[in-house]
Amino acid sequence: MMESKLFAIFVFYPLLLFCLAFHESAHAWTAHKKGDDTAKLLGRISLNPIVHMDLIGTLFLPIMALLTGAALIGWGKPVPVDPRTAS
Repeated sequence: MMESKLFAIFVFYPLLLFCLAFHESAHAWTAHKKGDDTAKLLGRISLNPIVHMDLIGTLFLPIMALLTGAALIGWGKPVPVDPRTAS
């Protein structure tokens, strides 16, 4: 039982981090392509998960879900956009 929890933490959690980073980076890239440089200036067009981490949605909730066997959900820090600059 403990081995499966460790497996989940060492396999699924890094995969979740990559997916969240890719997702939020895609938001930032799209905003940049549409004319909004806000996310680019903040360094959010990056696959580095640290840039996109949210304390509850990226750290606490997913790790607790993996340890307890609950449904695995998570989220990254939202990408800032300036609707006045987007085309």
